[in-house]
Amino acid sequence: MSSGQEKESKQITVVIAGRPYPLKIDAGDEPAIRKIVKDVNEKVNRFQMTYTNKDKQDCLSMALLTYAVDLHKAKSSGGNDPALSGKLFQLDALLDQLLD
Repeated sequence: MSSGQEKESKQITVVIAGRPYPLKIDAGDEPAIRKIVKDVNEKVNRFQMTYTNKDKQDCLSMALLTYAVDLHKAKSSGGNDPALSGKLFQLDALLDQLLD
């Protein structure tokens, strides 16, 4: 039984820390995913500027660790901030897609 509103999927490629990653996403999620990718890249760049002796992979790992800590805190606190919880959920889904 179809609800009549099947989600349209699309293929996009995002670049994180200089590496391209092809993703299959729901078309409606693209703006959020693009924003998350931009935020991750900005965080990686800040780590690279702060820790000049670390390579890009180390900076990417540190950036993603900060997001994981934020996600853990949000889940532990019961997700009192719906906006933060939504963003962290989207980031978690993006990371799941990248790891598949």
